Amino acid sequence: MSRRNETEKGVRKLWYRLWGGRPPGPVLLFLGLLVAFIMGVPLLYVVVRSFSAGADRWLNILDERIPGLLWNTLSLTIMVTVFAVILGVSLAWIVNRTDIPFKKGWQWLLALPLVIPPYIGAAVYIMIFGPVGWAFEWWQEGWLERAFGEYPIEIYSFAGVFFVLTLFTFPYVYLISMASLRKMNRNYEEVARSQGMSTSRIFWKVNLPFLRPAIGAGAILVSLYVLSDFGAIAILRYTTFAAAIYYQMGAFDNLSATVLSTVLIAITLVVLWLESKTRKKNAHYHQTSNAYTTPETLPLGKWKIPALMYVFTVFFFSVLVPIIVLVYWTIIGIGEGAIDREFWEYTWNSLRVAGYAAIACMLMAIPIIYLKSRYPSPLTTIIEKLSYAGYALPGVIVALGVIFIFNEHIPWLYNTHYLIAFAFVILFLPQAMQAGEASLSLVSPRMDEAARSLGHPPWKVMFKVILPSIRPGILAGGALVFVSAIKELPATLILRPPGFDTLAVRIWYETNEFFYQYAAPAALVIILISLIPLRFLLKKY
Repeated sequence: MSRRNETEKGVRKLWYRLWGGRPPGPVLLFLGLLVAFIMGVPLLYVVVRSFSAGADRWLNILDERIPGLLWNTLSLTIMVTVFAVILGVSLAWIVNRTDIPFKKGWQWLLALPLVIPPYIGAAVYIMIFGPVGWAFEWWQEGWLERAFGEYPIEIYSFAGVFFVLTLFTFPYVYLISMASLRKMNRNYEEVARSQGMSTSRIFWKVNLPFLRPAIGAGAILVSLYVLSDFGAIAILRYTTFAAAIYYQMGAFDNLSATVLSTVLIAITLVVLWLESKTRKKNAHYHQTSNAYTTPETLPLGKWKIPALMYVFTVFFFSVLVPIIVLVYWTIIGIGEGAIDREFWEYTWNSLRVAGYAAIACMLMAIPIIYLKSRYPSPLTTIIEKLSYAGYALPGVIVALGVIFIFNEHIPWLYNTHYLIAFAFVILFLPQAMQAGEASLSLVSPRMDEAARSLGHPPWKVMFKVILPSIRPGILAGGALVFVSAIKELPATLILRPPGFDTLAVRIWYETNEFFYQYAAPAALVIILISLIPLRFLLKKY
């Protein structure tokens, strides 16, 4: 009996040491573990199932498919990332540090491409440059074909995918670079100028080192997006890992899809590891808050007109062209009856599953962020990492994991629209967590201690005391999840039950069938809804 008591004391001592002497209550810990389990199991299941594919299937795919897919995926990722960084940093520098006309307006307008999903951008440029697009018809009907021969633009190509993805992902780098430029201290530049350095030399020797963490963060976001993108790539008929996984599933070869998914997960983990190493390497670049001076505005002089033309050109192709084209085709679609009962049904389906996901994410984020903030421990870190498991991975992989789990273990929910909402939760829960964490960081832990001193358990403190204080952040996170879910395509395309279409799915099908007048209204609705979180993003960055 004494040995048993000693064992119990040892376990209790170890448990308290794990939590720094303050373990969470059992209800709170259970909720956190439950969320981590829900988030992590489908993705782990995909990896485990891939090893049941057999050595022959692995060797066959590694010999025949992987080299080509690796080249397509990595070359596209590197090219888009490099040019998105060039665009994002240069534009942020021009509209933040120079005397370009309409400076404040440009700062806001250049963030707008972020509300246009790349697959909608791809659809727009197919409408212009595709086989039945405006440019193609104009070329054939005019003198150009007689003078220069066949139509030269092939939108269904590497160049087309590269152009579209760069155009609609550079705001990731732009927004983060803008935030860093605003915090940059003028004192460092003045010291460099006193040493005789020119403005260009100061940029390369002083400003760029300070921008490296921001550039790295933006580059990682762009890289992860390109690795996971399916919509724009598939619409433009290019093949990367994400598209290949979808095509394998369409051919009912789920085991081969798990093999490709495992390789893509490995690539994603390598990218995240590189990001972690880069962040640690650049950690010494910091700025002291003492004697902070706002950076001076640099006169453009003779470069004012070229800089203005450069900014306007990017805005024209990334915002004005898509809006003009979509409005044009929407007007034609309205005349042909595109806004009918079915259109509103697609809209309601989109709102419904996105609403389910937003509510679930808001509820599930609360115990995770509360555990992380108030009860840090190695176990809390594991729970948090599992909660982020689906965020950096393609929707096709998440959908594949959801199919395996529900088809084999929860068949009564299989082939229902609830699976789409479940996949959205795995994909977008971290967005709700990030917004909630920002609010919770402003709430003093003394409020918790006061409530605990009155005898309330941790879970009750979380819901009764903390939740009312962080409600704005939780609601902002829910809005971000809602908008992201409205735009999501691959998981919806794979998991939707027969006859259940959303706005994103209809854009996919109508664009592939060249019915642009039916795709455009749905695309405009998604863009208008996507404007909701823009104010939050601009305030954040």
